[in-house]
Amino acid sequence: MAADRASTEPLLLIAGLGQGTWVWRDVLPALERDRPVITFEATGTGELADVPARDSVAEMAADAGEELDGPAHVLGFSMGGYVALTLALAQPELVRSLLLFATGGGGPGRVPRPRHVADAFTEALGLPHEEFGRRTLPYTVAAGWVEANPERFEEILAARLERPTPYETLEAHAAACYRFYAEGCDAERVGVRALVVHGDEDLIVPVENGRMLAARLPHVTYVELPGRGHNLMLEDPGTFARLVREFLGS
Repeated sequence: MAADRASTEPLLLIAGLGQGTWVWRDVLPALERDRPVITFEATGTGELADVPARDSVAEMAADAGEELDGPAHVLGFSMGGYVALTLALAQPELVRSLLLFATGGGGPGRVPRPRHVADAFTEALGLPHEEFGRRTLPYTVAAGWVEANPERFEEILAARLERPTPYETLEAHAAACYRFYAEGCDAERVGVRALVVHGDEDLIVPVENGRMLAARLPHVTYVELPGRGHNLMLEDPGTFARLVREFLGS
């Protein structure tokens, strides 16, 4: 009975900084085979682009919790991982397991993105949304991936431009992230089992952060993907979906 009950518990997906729910479109068909999937739309993104964005991870976690009627498996990507960890600590009764992709636990040991990457994003702020995407998206995948997958890159860029995220949202989310980095979280108190997945070529949240987070979680499976960058669900949706389904089915 427990296995049957677990298989019907939903999977909540929480995207990263400034990302709308479009980022899940390539993995949803596979994930929905096993259980209901809820895609959390943060204010300031997607269909809620006109609603002021939260500038606090705790507030985003509270919003995400309101999407749930009962326990769920919670998957957080990048900033979404900070939200998922915060939700698990604030409302543990809602979180059956954690799946944490390309993220970290903040705190004084955090490894920041390389300076040249941070500068590239800062210099692109305020440009037309297509130009911003063309300049910054290549940093979110492994080196050489864009050149090897030009058509796929154009598809991802077009999806991003369907409902562009306002720059005000990016600024609010960045403020939330920096506050989380400074404060960190009590990852050692997370009681549920967790999956931590990180690409070893991640330039946005360097892989050291994933390794440190995995070392702090009491009940963890850690998977490091060689030759993968940050946006794993876009760069390698097949592997992303497989890891999720295997973890939840184990």
